[in-house]
Amino acid sequence: MFEDYRYKIDMEETSVNNTAPSTELKYQIQFNEFEASLLEMKVKVDELIKENAQLKRENNQLKRMPLFVAVIVDILDNGEIYLRQQGNNQEYLTTATEELRPLLKPGAKVAVNNALSIVKVIGNIYDSRIRVMELEIKPDTSYAQIGGLTDVIKEVREAVEYPLTKPEIFERIGVEPPKGILLYGPPGTGKTLIAKAVAHEAKATFIRMSGSELVHKFIGEGAGLVRELFMLARERAPAIVFIDEIDAVGSTRTHDGTSGSAEVQRTLMQLLAEMDGFDNRGNVRIMAATNRPDMLDPALLRPGRFDRLIEIPLPDKDARLQILKIHSRRMHLASVNLEEIVGMTENATGAELEAVCREAGMMAVRREAAFVEMADFTDAVHKVKNEIITDNRMYT
Repeated sequence: MFEDYRYKIDMEETSVNNTAPSTELKYQIQFNEFEASLLEMKVKVDELIKENAQLKRENNQLKRMPLFVAVIVDILDNGEIYLRQQGNNQEYLTTATEELRPLLKPGAKVAVNNALSIVKVIGNIYDSRIRVMELEIKPDTSYAQIGGLTDVIKEVREAVEYPLTKPEIFERIGVEPPKGILLYGPPGTGKTLIAKAVAHEAKATFIRMSGSELVHKFIGEGAGLVRELFMLARERAPAIVFIDEIDAVGSTRTHDGTSGSAEVQRTLMQLLAEMDGFDNRGNVRIMAATNRPDMLDPALLRPGRFDRLIEIPLPDKDARLQILKIHSRRMHLASVNLEEIVGMTENATGAELEAVCREAGMMAVRREAAFVEMADFTDAVHKVKNEIITDNRMYT
């Protein structure tokens, strides 16, 4: 009987020993689950904290009173600031803190609260159509890539570049540089190409626009763009403003009475006023180009606005040879006589000569040849003549 009792005790101890590891494993699993849940709850708490902070910021923004935009008209001697609120054009006097006062100047835009106190300086805000006119990446065209216009390039540099880069020369001589230059001539003679070269060579901000971009439907919109364009030029000075196809906005004023014509005339008058506002030795130079100088308003052509009118003529024999050499310098030529091609391209423009070189190369590509031959150039001249060249040119 004692042995049976001993056997029973041994069996119970064995059972306890067998269940101990499973119980410990169970508690370990539960602990891992609780730990994972705790981490998950911490992540949720962090997300809720961020969301709460964002909602607080939005709530504070909604509670804050809106700010109004005004323009500083003048700063008076007694320290008061003369403002004009945009939108309703109301004018009033106010003051500014000592921290903001050094930043204030006439023409600057500021934000004011309901108490008409200046809160911060905004600076100039330009229309997006004006901002994209400023060239961020300058063209890779240089003066060396323009053939046959040596005298024209010299005049352009004297009127546009030198007043910005060498103002001391004009001061020493005592002469005022030209305020603006107008390039005119047949299409394709290189007016825009010269402007690209100026943008590449001049160490100044280059602002390019087309005259048609200033023609708008609504009253005052075109004049506003002109005003902002020249404000941007003053802010980015030294700067060069180039207006291509200026005849779109600068044509002779008429009295037909239509609203469209009246709006174009308002834009032109704003352009004339802005050009009059520039000092001849200022850090902003004005260039323009047109194919139709006969259409331009006389007020635009008078001295004091466009002081120098530069004609870009059709290239002569020597100029055509230079242009052909420039556009064929990277081509693989085989016994090509460029002087003979010059004789075949009488009255051709620089753009048409470039087209001749391009078409000759395309004909060689079509034949899968290794070189461009004289026959390719001859065929290219005939093709371009039939498509483009004409003796009736619409310009004076």
